Amino acid sequence: MVDKYKVITLCGSTRFKEQFLEAQKRLTLEGNIVISVGLFGHSGDDEVWTEGTKEMLDNMHKRKIDMADGIFVINVGGYIGSSTRSEIEYAKANGKDVRYLEP
Repeated sequence: MVDKYKVITLCGSTRFKEQFLEAQKRLTLEGNIVISVGLFGHSGDDEVWTEGTKEMLDNMHKRKIDMADGIFVINVGGYIGSSTRSEIEYAKANGKDVRYLEP
C-alpha cells in the first residue's frame, strides 16, 4: 500500500468541526492523504469573516480539490450549503470522485 495513497479533500459546513476531525482521522487510518479546511468559521474561527478572507478561503479550497483524487462531503443530517454545493459541482466538473458522510 505504500506510495498508493489517494488524496481526499474534505468539504462541508465548518459548523461540523467534530465530524471533520472524525472523518480526517478515519480516512487517514484507511490509508488516504487528507486535505481539510484551514479554519472553522462557523465553529469559532472569527478571522474567516474579515474582509476578503472568506472569498480567499473558498478559492483556496477549490485549489485543494484540484490537488485531490476526490472529495469527501461532511453532510451531517443531509445538510449541504451553497459553498459546499459549489465545491461538489466543481469536483464533478473536474472528474473527481465524490463521496458523502451520509447518503
